[in-house]
Amino acid sequence: QVQLLESGGGLVQTGGSLRLSCAASGRTFSSYAIGWFRQAPVKKREFVAAVSRSGDSTYYADSVKGRFTISRDNAKNTVYLQMNSLKPGDTAVYYCSAQSHPTVGVPPNYWGKGTQITVSS
Repeated sequence: QVQLLESGGGLVQTGGSLRLSCAASGRTFSSYAIGWFRQAPVKKREFVAAVSRSGDSTYYADSVKGRFTISRDNAKNTVYLQMNSLKPGDTAVYYCSAQSHPTVGVPPNYWGKGTQITVSS
């Protein structure tokens, strides 16, 4: 098992930046690929970014490519999501997730409670 806790959310103006952190505890952190998802009001949860167990591979939704960067520090049991050039459309609750064996179409095994990101225009 692994427990996930997001932090770094808040209110920012359009064009601003925020860095989210996902701190993990429990089982060996490096055993899990980590992903970020987000869910805006009245919308379904959508994929944002993911990083492999080693940190060598990253994946991004088209909507955030070139603006968001995911990285991990396994020594600190933490994954980061650097968000630049934020837009009002980025407003959502952001969730950290973990999967030991990621599979396309299969939801992550573990989820954090989420952190609110609000981008004002």
